[in-house]
Amino acid sequence: MAALIALLLLSSCTESITLESLLLEMSDRQLLTYFPDPPYQLRQMSSYNRASVSPDTEGWFANADMSHFIRVEQNGGRREFVLFDAPGPGAVVRWWMTFYRAQEGTLRIYIDENPVPVLEGPPHELLSGNAIAPYPLAASVQLGAPRGEEGRDYDHNFYLPIPYAKHCKITYETDVLELRYEYAGTPVEGGYWWPDVFYNICYREYGPQVRVKSFTKKALEEAAPLIARTAESLLEEFQITTDATEFQTEIAPGDTFSLQFDRRSSAIDYLSLRIRADDAEQALRSTVLTAAFDGRETVWVPIGEFFGSGYTVQPHKTWMNGADGDSNLVSVWPMPWLEEARLSFVNFGHEHVQIDGSVGLAPYKWTPESMYFGAAWHEYNRLSSRDENNQPFDLNFVDIDGKGVYVGDQITLFNNTYHWWGEGDEKIFVDGEAFPSSFGTGSEDYYGYSFGRPDPFSHPFVAQPIGKGNTSWGVTVNLRQRALDAIPFTTSISSNMEMWHWADVTVNFAMTSFFYLKLPAAVNVIPDSGSARRKVAKTREDMLSE
Repeated sequence: MAALIALLLLSSCTESITLESLLLEMSDRQLLTYFPDPPYQLRQMSSYNRASVSPDTEGWFANADMSHFIRVEQNGGRREFVLFDAPGPGAVVRWWMTFYRAQEGTLRIYIDENPVPVLEGPPHELLSGNAIAPYPLAASVQLGAPRGEEGRDYDHNFYLPIPYAKHCKITYETDVLELRYEYAGTPVEGGYWWPDVFYNICYREYGPQVRVKSFTKKALEEAAPLIARTAESLLEEFQITTDATEFQTEIAPGDTFSLQFDRRSSAIDYLSLRIRADDAEQALRSTVLTAAFDGRETVWVPIGEFFGSGYTVQPHKTWMNGADGDSNLVSVWPMPWLEEARLSFVNFGHEHVQIDGSVGLAPYKWTPESMYFGAAWHEYNRLSSRDENNQPFDLNFVDIDGKGVYVGDQITLFNNTYHWWGEGDEKIFVDGEAFPSSFGTGSEDYYGYSFGRPDPFSHPFVAQPIGKGNTSWGVTVNLRQRALDAIPFTTSISSNMEMWHWADVTVNFAMTSFFYLKLPAAVNVIPDSGSARRKVAKTREDMLSE
């Protein structure tokens, strides 16, 4: 396989960006630690409600984020709804889509203004079937769910990159959609299409100087071995392949245990822990992982959040972390440094915590484009789901002033009712833009599933270890990790998610963000030991007690 990768890299030298180069980038975790070269901007086209224009105008929190298209075209006698239309050079890198009674139709992808689509077919074949790429590049995250509104055939996640040199257009043809002018008894100016078609399409926009080899059927055939290998690599089990440091410690309340690493130009590329405590869920919240690289602390996150399970012991496995359901946790986020690094575990709880762990170190080539790993966490505790005007509002994951790449986030919430909490859209502003380059269609859409489904699932880039709080009172954990859809920023980023709940209630809403940074940089989330100490909510009664 190494020889094949070397050959592909050599053969792609005449083109900066190819299908092969993007696949190789997707499967190399360490590339996330370098600022992208060639640079790109990550953008998203979605079916968000076009009434959302500005934070200062009515409609910013408009719901009904479905069946909003760029336009409707007549192509060869076909009525095609245009979902995506972008000039090149660029590449589609992440695609989520679902339907309500409008799933029987044909997707078409047109490249470089060729009137003949390079790909066409039903969504369940192209996006989550095996027509183009194997799982997990083409997937429904709810494998095994019954067919129906929330079934696997109607919930699609597609990660095979589609590069284009000059232009890309994506359309959807269906006879089901009809134009209506009233929604839930309210007139809609200009009308809207019914029934629902929801979509989020992330794409890279390269500068005009970047050469891109456009996606073709021939390129797809030639890349088949690499596509298969990439799919396999995304599902491989975690393992230490480098030097390992084993440790065992018991941390008393208020104490800290630290590990110091002085080997130059290295990276932590494996961290596993087994946590034991009388109250394991509380320990996952009250035991905090901090990390400092070259003397600057960039990570302050409760252990459960860092490893993706929240304060639950539910199992999951993604590209970057996992848990086995028995308090065994693994992370393979690459964390490089130039001179030294320090990992610390701080017990802000009220009981002793036993940790058995292993840290894997790998050589790392530090360059002027290298970045430090960072992670920030905070909780909106006992948060009212409506503002003073009885309206939804935006919650902030993180604001960063500086240069870096945003690579993922996670929410851990306790819902205090049977009503759905997740109508809220993501809004991610990059480099001071007035309108977010990523504006979504719902919280669960952002995390790769649909219709508030409570079933747990795992995928390399999205997961829901537990979803009890989606349809009942209880905990929900959602996480998303970014590879080709990582978001570079040169001066700033502001990542936000709407709090859009169907009920006027109180919820707990914890938010974790993951990023790589050039230092110095300013992060608005500060360590909050009080939130880490607070008793986690396990029952509705816990939400009423202090």
